[in-house]
Amino acid sequence: MIWIGFLIVLMTFYAIVKRYETRLVLFVAGTVMAILAGKPLEAINAFSAAMINSGLVPVICSVMGFAFVMKLTKCDSHLVHLLAGGLTKLRPVLIPGSVLVTFAINIALPSAAGCAAAVGAILIPTLISAGVHPAMAASAILAGTWGSTMSPGNSHNPFVAKIADTDVMTVIATVTPAAVLGAVIVALGLTIVAYIRKEHQGYAGSDFSINSGSDFKVNYLKAMVPLVPLVLLVLGSKQVGVIAEVTVPQAMIFGFILGFLVTWQNAQEVSRQFFAGMGDAYGNVIGIIIAAAVFTKGMELIGLTGALIDVMKGSQAIAKYAATSGPFIIAVLSGSGDAAALAFNGAITPHAQQFGYGIMQMGSQAQLVGALGRSMSPVAGVAIVCAGLAKVNTLEMTKRNGPVMILAAITAMFVLM
Repeated sequence: MIWIGFLIVLMTFYAIVKRYETRLVLFVAGTVMAILAGKPLEAINAFSAAMINSGLVPVICSVMGFAFVMKLTKCDSHLVHLLAGGLTKLRPVLIPGSVLVTFAINIALPSAAGCAAAVGAILIPTLISAGVHPAMAASAILAGTWGSTMSPGNSHNPFVAKIADTDVMTVIATVTPAAVLGAVIVALGLTIVAYIRKEHQGYAGSDFSINSGSDFKVNYLKAMVPLVPLVLLVLGSKQVGVIAEVTVPQAMIFGFILGFLVTWQNAQEVSRQFFAGMGDAYGNVIGIIIAAAVFTKGMELIGLTGALIDVMKGSQAIAKYAATSGPFIIAVLSGSGDAAALAFNGAITPHAQQFGYGIMQMGSQAQLVGALGRSMSPVAGVAIVCAGLAKVNTLEMTKRNGPVMILAAITAMFVLM
């Protein structure tokens, strides 16, 4: 029965790589394993339990509601123009600066594709007009779209916090050293690649204008609004403790209200967008978590989870490399870092202590390398966005981002595990 479960898991990830609907694939695979184990209702119970997960639903939904309001009020655009504007005056650091600016903005605006669209629309034309090769310009933006690993709005951080029975900011504090070091490695590594390939300057024949977006007048007050919830969460975290503890929903709702007051948009439309964002989060993010819960329950019922745990108990190295290579490879092939990381964290990470690792460390490693793998995948939605803005093929970006993403994933493994 265990071998049948293993075959189903392989077929599941093959289907995800082939870009079949992730939620459907995970749900069907989990249900089939539960039926084979003779306990089909257990899969439905896992589905129901995940639907009302009090540690995940309020966090993720409120963050997405806030993000929708920031887009409506254009506060996200003001933040992007504020940070990107300084780069245009510092051409020697355009490539590493673009990576780090995108990374920083992705913390505040955790949607990878949304961040790439907002930042790329400004920085990709700027880089190309400054002589950077279009494929390298697109690669620089794509290379920074995993900053959300440090965001409370990233679905993985509250997911790991729930497993570890701790708060989201403690998980973020755990992943931050590896994420920051990884971002520096990626920024410097991509710059070296650009110099080796002689793509950091000298590109000519572009139709892009160096002044792209220069007529945009930054409102500094609006630019600060997307950062306010993050500041509140940091100040109220256990690690800082300057103010009373602030929950993620509290911070996001405060930011939502502040965005309305600063921009004085139509209150009805602001309300509609906030709840539209919450609904989008439930359908597209929580939906994957629910389906992944069914999948991991099926693995447990058919005996596969227990077998994998027994194998990993015999070697810490196996657990370490599995947490790194598994989510990373699947993310590269499928274009999504979520499905593999959520499945791994649901099935294996709760038992991390049996392998000699911390739950937060293993969970953070799985989600971090999943995001890194997605940031070099030629089939990822965010890669397609960047490629479209630069008018290049996504595979050209993978050639440039691949080596530095692999290096960052290996570095994170040694830092976290």
